[in-house]
Amino acid sequence: MARRKTERLVNLTILLLSSRRFVSREQIRATVEGYRGSSEEAFQRMFERDKDELRALGVPIETGSNDPLFSDEQGYRISRTDFELPPIEFTPDEATVLGLASTVWQQASMAEDTTHALAKLRAAGIEPDAGRLTALAPRLSAREEAFEPLWQAVVDRQVVQFGYRTADEVRTVEPWRLAWRNNSWYLVGHDRDRRAPRVFKLARMTGVPSTVGEPDAFDRPDEELISRHTTVLTSRVADLTALLAIRGARAPALRRRGAPAQAARPLPAGFHAYRVPFTSGYAAGEIASFGADVVVLEPETLRAEVVSHLRGVLRAHAPDRPEPQRNPA
Repeated sequence: MARRKTERLVNLTILLLSSRRFVSREQIRATVEGYRGSSEEAFQRMFERDKDELRALGVPIETGSNDPLFSDEQGYRISRTDFELPPIEFTPDEATVLGLASTVWQQASMAEDTTHALAKLRAAGIEPDAGRLTALAPRLSAREEAFEPLWQAVVDRQVVQFGYRTADEVRTVEPWRLAWRNNSWYLVGHDRDRRAPRVFKLARMTGVPSTVGEPDAFDRPDEELISRHTTVLTSRVADLTALLAIRGARAPALRRRGAPAQAARPLPAGFHAYRVPFTSGYAAGEIASFGADVVVLEPETLRAEVVSHLRGVLRAHAPDRPEPQRNPA
């Protein structure tokens, strides 16, 4: 549903931008994929909503007539001079940040769009520094099936329903924000059944969330209030401290959270020791997401958990490949 809507908006924008003359409603309905085949009432509803959404995004849609003698025959177009940005030059640092932003979404549904954006940068002679991207990139993923419909519901301010923990427990929520905390995605919103703000871990949702009612169904609180709820509802008590060896400038989130430390034994070249606080039960997954860039020095129990986590990933993605054998001590 969300992808079809996106394609419809893109096609409408291209049509109105590419035409020098005003395009009538009939031409728009016959040309834009997503409008064809719909009833007159459905077309009018979709078209009005799409115009409002494009204008809210800053797309300057003009209305007018091609014939001054028949001004009641209204058409639409997008002025290229008002729509296009002036030439922009990026410094190497700015180009790197743009590239970094695309890597954040490399596993999300937006990956195709960010790939196209990077291709345009490179076509313009702007090449993000790949080495710096790897060193700085935060480890975010959006593998959860619920991510895309929830993202669209947040944008549209549309109420959602989903099963949570058990298939019989259905929640009805006004979605405010998707937040990345403790190596997991969370939905922050107003639970209509409990009449209070709540946070929901996407990994615990059962099935794909469905939308309820029409878009723009509720007023979202101001960003400061949402941020406070996000912090309070997703906070956990750190009850574990780990001594880690981190490669160079990798894993910036762990380095910021921790403090430089001394290791009892020599570290591999390019690695530095840090003491980093964690919450029990969540440390192994977060550390394992950094792969070979982070090594647990102590405690030994956490080190074993991370190794087990990585071996599980290896078995899942390469079941026929033999696991590496440990060297004798």
